[in-house]
Amino acid sequence: MKLAPLGEATRRDQIVRSLRDLIVSGALPMGERLTEIDLSAQMGVSRAPLREAIRELVSSGLLVSQPYRGLFVREFSRRDLDELYSLRTTLEAMAFRQCWDMRDAAALADLDRRHADLVTAIERGDDPARAIALELDLHSWAYELSGHRLLIEAWQRICPNLQFYFTLHQRAHSRPGPRRDAHEVYVARARGDDLPAMLDHLTDHMRQGWLRTAQLLDHETQPGIRPDTGKTPDSK
Repeated sequence: MKLAPLGEATRRDQIVRSLRDLIVSGALPMGERLTEIDLSAQMGVSRAPLREAIRELVSSGLLVSQPYRGLFVREFSRRDLDELYSLRTTLEAMAFRQCWDMRDAAALADLDRRHADLVTAIERGDDPARAIALELDLHSWAYELSGHRLLIEAWQRICPNLQFYFTLHQRAHSRPGPRRDAHEVYVARARGDDLPAMLDHLTDHMRQGWLRTAQLLDHETQPGIRPDTGKTPDSK
């Protein structure tokens, strides 16, 4: 793969964004082994900011560094999926309970804007990584509106995992990005007056995505390092 050289500004942040986009889009496949030498040469950057960027991506969970083995793009296992599904469902339900009475005209306008940005990106055929970022931004709405700092921190910590999840989810549906109408009911319920209906839809919406993605993971064998074991698939 040939990577475009980066400019001078904010090298570390540029490297982080570039590698994150390549990972999330699937251009760097899960389980692929990476080396500093190759990345430095292909991206046209020095090793120092590259190492800093790698440390950040390892910390966020997108890369896995194993002593004496090397650096790998993280693999997303069935266990990861199941734990992410249960945690995300719980967190987002809590976010809506916390923010429900805080919704006003400005908050609903913000929700509509986020949804419109996502729909526009889908209609334009933007890069899948861009659509995933906007989908996360839409789901961030309830957390941000709640103002609950620990809840927001918990959400931010699982976002790298959700980037992996959304990529797999679209692959399970044999499409590059989300459907244009995928969040219409979600937004309508979030704007409505029935919190139980919102929570029911949230549970169903996430369960359907989890089931479809689980089917994909159950039928795929991924190479590389498994983040929950630190072993390759053929390791005992």
